[in-house]
Amino acid sequence: MILADLAQWQWLGGLGCFALAALATLFAFFYGRIWLQAHMSNAGISMASLVGMSLRQVNIKLIVNSRIMLVQAGIEGVHTSELETHFLAGGDLRRAVRAVVAANRSRMDLDFDRASAIDLAGRDVLEAVQTSVVPRVILCPNPGSALHASVSAVSRDGVELKIQARVTVRTNLELLIGGATESTVIARVGQGIVTAVGSAQTHTDVLSEPDAISKRLIYQGLDSHTAYAIVSIDIARIDVGENIAARIRTDQAQADMRVAQAVSEGRRAEALARTQEMCALVKCRKAELVLADALVPIALGNAIQHGNIGESDKFYWEDFASSSGPS
Repeated sequence: MILADLAQWQWLGGLGCFALAALATLFAFFYGRIWLQAHMSNAGISMASLVGMSLRQVNIKLIVNSRIMLVQAGIEGVHTSELETHFLAGGDLRRAVRAVVAANRSRMDLDFDRASAIDLAGRDVLEAVQTSVVPRVILCPNPGSALHASVSAVSRDGVELKIQARVTVRTNLELLIGGATESTVIARVGQGIVTAVGSAQTHTDVLSEPDAISKRLIYQGLDSHTAYAIVSIDIARIDVGENIAARIRTDQAQADMRVAQAVSEGRRAEALARTQEMCALVKCRKAELVLADALVPIALGNAIQHGNIGESDKFYWEDFASSSGPS
C-alpha cells in the first residue's frame, strides 16, 4: 500500500515536472528570444512585463524594439508603460521614437512626452524634426491650386504683375501644437506680395529690384503664431500681365461714350417730338385760318344785310368780291 502511494506520488511529480518543462519551453519559445534581445541591449524589460504586455494585447516586438532604440541612442527615462500608453492611444509609436532619436542626435529639445503629444495631435512628428534639421521649400501660391498659378498684384501705375515665390521654412517645435499650418504661411506671403507691389510707384521698380519684396516680407514677421519659422523668401518668377489702369480708362471712356450717346439720342427724340408738335400746331393754325376766311363773307353779308357797311366799305367789298371770285 505504501509502495503504491509512493509510486502514485512519483507519477504526479513526474507529470508536474513535465508540465513545468513544457511551460518553460513555451515561455522560452514565445518570450525567450525577445527577453534575451532586451536583456542583451540593457533595455531592462523583465519576463513578467512581457507577459503583461501580451495580456494587454500590446505589440510586444514593437515595444521592445522602441525601448532598445531609445536606450541605444542614450535616451533614458522612457519606460515601457509610456510606450504602451502611446501605442494603445492609437499613435504611431515607431515614428515618434524615431523622431525623439533624430532630435537627440541633432541636439534639439524634444522629449518623448512632447513627441507623443505632437503625434497624437495629428502632426507628423518625424517630418517636423526632419524639417527642423533640413528646411523645406514651400511654393507660393500652392501649385495644387489650378486656378491660381501665380500671385496677381497691381502696382500704382496700374500694371498687373504675376509673381511666384519660394518660401524656405523650418519647423517650430514650440508652436507645432496649436500653431497655424502651411496654408496660413502661403496666404500671408501672398498678401505681403500684393501689398509690396501695390506700394511700388511703377511696375518697373518691382522688375528691377525683386529682392526688395523679399526683404520687406522677411521683416513683417509673417511666421508669427505658426508652426514654421521662415528662413528666406525668394521671388522665383515675375510675369507682366494686363495693364489694368489702361483697361479701366478704356472701359470708362466706353461707358462715357454710351452715356453721351444715350443723352444725344434722348435729345434727338425730344427734337423729333418737338418737330411733330410744331407740324401739328401749323396744321391747327392753318385750319383756324381757313375757318376765319370762311367766316369773313358771312360777316360781310350780315353787315350788308343790316346796313352796317358804308360806301367806302361797299366799294372795298365789290373789289374784294371781284378779286376773290371765280376766274
